[in-house]
Amino acid sequence: MTTEALNAPSASAWVFDVHEIARKVGSMHEEQKTLPAPEGLSVPLIGVEPSSRVPVELRFEGVYEGVLVTGQASLSINGECGRCLDPISYTYDAHFQELFFHPEQQLDSEDDTETSVIVDDKVNLEPLLRTAVVGELPFQPLCNEDCMGLCDQCGVRLDDEPEHHHDIVDPRWEALRGLSTLGEEAPQEHNKG
Repeated sequence: MTTEALNAPSASAWVFDVHEIARKVGSMHEEQKTLPAPEGLSVPLIGVEPSSRVPVELRFEGVYEGVLVTGQASLSINGECGRCLDPISYTYDAHFQELFFHPEQQLDSEDDTETSVIVDDKVNLEPLLRTAVVGELPFQPLCNEDCMGLCDQCGVRLDDEPEHHHDIVDPRWEALRGLSTLGEEAPQEHNKG
């Protein structure tokens, strides 16, 4: 899923030490933490606030190839409706699972697929979270499926005023409107004489 560069240890709170589990096949460790949300978990109009608190449940399992990481993160998603710009807020539970290979296992692999690798006895879960969240965010978020949006003439929210409309005349035909009023005035002047 990710390249070695993305898995390199950093100062991120999403980097975990797996030294104890990495070489013990069959061992398991579970953790529950609250971590700061990394930057960039968003698409235009909607996403996770950077540094918001994210409750996480993690399970690390030692396997022959490396460490299998399974996790769930509960994130607060905030943004705006793509039609009416009203605020949107909901909770999303992201699930992820990845096998992090021992460096020597990854080198032996002949697959062309990208793999996640244990680097300096650490695994970086931030790319996993990013993939699990950003891929599920709507590119056109809506406050509800039937949102009518805003009036393109004056900006009124159409869900609040469903009967709202404007009589719009094509400016090229505006001169004809004046002709229709001339025709009504002419007969009245004839009747005076």
